[in-house]
Amino acid sequence: IMQYINEEKLNKNKLNNNFYVATDFDKTLTANNSTSSWGVCEIVFEDDFLKKTNELMEKYAPIELDYNITVSEKEKIMEEWSWASLDLIYEYNLTSNLLKKGVDNSNLIFRDGAKEFLDIMNRKNIPVIIMSAGIGNVIEMFLKKNNCYYDNIFIISNFIEFDEKGNMKKFENNIIHTLNKTMEGHLNNEILNKIRDKKYRLLFGDFIEDKNIVPKEEWNDTISVRFLV
Repeated sequence: IMQYINEEKLNKNKLNNNFYVATDFDKTLTANNSTSSWGVCEIVFEDDFLKKTNELMEKYAPIELDYNITVSEKEKIMEEWSWASLDLIYEYNLTSNLLKKGVDNSNLIFRDGAKEFLDIMNRKNIPVIIMSAGIGNVIEMFLKKNNCYYDNIFIISNFIEFDEKGNMKKFENNIIHTLNKTMEGHLNNEILNKIRDKKYRLLFGDFIEDKNIVPKEEWNDTISVRFLV
């Protein structure tokens, strides 16, 4: 594994406790071989559902990794993929109970050291913002299952709404996909108040686009870590 560490930047930014954490979820806080937050849905439905999700993957995943396509064009396609995935799980009548069952029976696992890291951030009262193009409900359920959904953790993701009977409502919110993951415009006053006086940021991700979670004008005061495996 090739590692690159910007020693000058690392030494310049003495974090102490004067920072917050911004992180992706799938293959960042979770292991590379973990079930994804989208993949949890595949566990609770029949093979026909898996066939359709695989067809979506085969169609859109190569485009996601194609850097010859303009960003504006790719953004539209990634949004199309996300909507198609949400429409599919709505079509198959996802319920809150089925989603919880999927989380409980999945191979959704932390990356080595990630849970311990969240524990330390909680003890030090460091804000942790999880910005994910996945399913927010799954992230929340997973953290609760592992007893680490702390008060210092804030999840910004695609949250599915369920009615009083636990049936999925048609998704009508703004969708978050891999190319529009940015904290700008997504932070409520509670989060802003937590991070307003923090000078530095610690950013984790696996996609190169995850760097955009933090606004570009703040990159000089950001230590970025990208997971390749």
